[in-house]
Amino acid sequence: MFPWNLFPFNKDSKNRMDQMNPQDIQKYVQEMMDKLMPESLQKMEPDNMFESFSKGANFRNDNIHHSEKFNYVVFETHHHVYVRIPILDSSWLDHIKIFYTSNQIIIEHIPSFEDKHAITLPAIVRKKGSAAVFKDNILEIRIQKNSDIQYSEIDVTEMN
Repeated sequence: MFPWNLFPFNKDSKNRMDQMNPQDIQKYVQEMMDKLMPESLQKMEPDNMFESFSKGANFRNDNIHHSEKFNYVVFETHHHVYVRIPILDSSWLDHIKIFYTSNQIIIEHIPSFEDKHAITLPAIVRKKGSAAVFKDNILEIRIQKNSDIQYSEIDVTEMN
């Protein structure tokens, strides 16, 4: 039989709730959160938690031969893979070359003409159906995912 008298919402719960002090409730909740959350999350300030996303800190940096950095972010949706590259100088668009394979995208000639960057994609993509759009100093490349992945079976034989 279920111990209904131990369940928090019984007939006496309204009386107990009326007698509780809001500071005591806040203290209890804070203690429970401290016990449950990892220490690294406890140190985060709620007001600054998402600040890094708005500043573009989620962009990945590759080391370049020059002092400039090549930044990009890669993410996928249900049907597409996106690569976003901040374009610091609009003259880059005049000589940029973009190629891709089923699992990689190759960006050439930015930030300098000699540079070549290979970015591994998070999913297998189709040969056709890609597009690149430049808006608000961001080059966004959209590549359609390949949902028809063909598998080949390998037979295992025993060697004597």
